[in-house]
Amino acid sequence: VQLVESGGGLVQPGGSLRLSCAASGFTFSRYAMSWYRQTPGKERELVATIASAGGSTNYADSVKGRFTISRDNGKATVYLQMNSLKPEDTAVYSCQATRVALGFEYWGQGTQVTVSS
Repeated sequence: VQLVESGGGLVQPGGSLRLSCAASGFTFSRYAMSWYRQTPGKERELVATIASAGGSTNYADSVKGRFTISRDNGKATVYLQMNSLKPEDTAVYSCQATRVALGFEYWGQGTQVTVSS
């Protein structure tokens, strides 16, 4: 099982980034996918979740209206489009795959996003 994030980097406030998480080794279409973020000294925060079929999404209040989660089951990839980025969005962003009914959970290694002028 692998989840590999990409797309992080340094961006100025107000800018945009698109994160990708490519999955392999499991039946991607059967798993809900989430993006989390964490900064040193703080608890990991759930940013966004998308259901296995892609029809239902949920967002943290802090990112609503700015971030969009989406998935392509054919490519086994989940995305996080981040617009109007703020310095407080700086964190390591990680993707998670979950299949609650079976108690399965997988994590990627994370990608750094830094929002700074």
